[in-house]
Amino acid sequence: MTTRDIPASRGTPTRATTPPAEGVPRQAGPRGYRQPLVTNLSAARWLLLGIVAASIYFFHGFLVPVLAATVIALASWPLRERAAFQLRLGRTGAAVLLILVLICFLVIPITMAMLYAFRELRDWINWAILINSAGAPTPVWLVELPHVGRWFDTNWNTYIGRPGGISEIVQLVSGSNIGAIYRGALTAGSLTFHLALNMLFMLITLFVFYRDGDRIATQIDRVGRRILPDRWSRLSRVVPATISSTVTGMTLIAIGEGVILGTAYWIAGVPSPVTFGVITGFMALVPGGAPLCFTLVSAYLVASGSPLAGALLFLWGTCELFVVDKTIRPVLVGGPVKLPFLPTFFGLVGGVKTMGIVGLFVGPVLMALLVAIWREWQREVADDDALNGYPSTPD
Repeated sequence: MTTRDIPASRGTPTRATTPPAEGVPRQAGPRGYRQPLVTNLSAARWLLLGIVAASIYFFHGFLVPVLAATVIALASWPLRERAAFQLRLGRTGAAVLLILVLICFLVIPITMAMLYAFRELRDWINWAILINSAGAPTPVWLVELPHVGRWFDTNWNTYIGRPGGISEIVQLVSGSNIGAIYRGALTAGSLTFHLALNMLFMLITLFVFYRDGDRIATQIDRVGRRILPDRWSRLSRVVPATISSTVTGMTLIAIGEGVILGTAYWIAGVPSPVTFGVITGFMALVPGGAPLCFTLVSAYLVASGSPLAGALLFLWGTCELFVVDKTIRPVLVGGPVKLPFLPTFFGLVGGVKTMGIVGLFVGPVLMALLVAIWREWQREVADDDALNGYPSTPD
């Protein structure tokens, strides 16, 4: 027998056990239920939002190396897959190998370029010391420049060409601006330390992406399908392909134009062809940068008494640029998104202004993503209009 089988006594009123109607709040009392002011789910959301805000505040300075690591990882992901599975190195082994390769490709060329630059700087210093001790006439190519050659000749003879002229200029500049020079040296040291720290942080982040990129991609894909269920399947294919093709194409074109035009500089007899080739390669990342470089070098050759070499160099650069822009660049750069000139220019300028040299790659990539999202949206709008019977408009 249970308590349910015991009948209630006749003189004792029974307590109503029927639960209150749904939606009617319960009375607050010693045994009543009170709704908490902050639920566990709400507290978790606010806590997560606070952690994200604090993380952005404390680590916003590392946004550039994280973006650089993301771009490099997406661009070199096929190499990581080959190293991990075809070479059977595993994820950690492939990450270590690719980081070492990246360090070699970054450290060795930068070290060689710096040594060459210091060698060139030493030659310039020795030349300045020689002119300061004995003086020198104005170079012929400088005098023969149209419209400004006489002005250069006058100022050269006044300030540089006479013995001791360079010493007076250096003493005047260093004496009146010693504070600015000191602050500039401190700023240069701080920027160098900041650059080294960003480089270290980028390499660490890149190692984590190489090692755990599969799990990170799975988590992002799960969240993306939840946020954009109809568009994520296409965007998840377009975005990595766009980033990989943009970075790889820009890098290959810059290296190719630097090597080809640098060789042309050497054949034409341009002084320091390696330096001008490296400058041309960097300027090839900017729209119109490579034509500006070989045009100025051709003008220098013409002004220095080699009009035939200057004309041939200009003709060679024009033909090479035409071939690259019309055949190679459309194939390599952009992938599924063929980025127009204006977004490319804005991406380069805005990227360099906000992120430095890393912005040369991050800026066009972000603009390519914006163009890809915009075109995807336009495609969906056009499909909806076609289903609803609206007349289509040209793109």
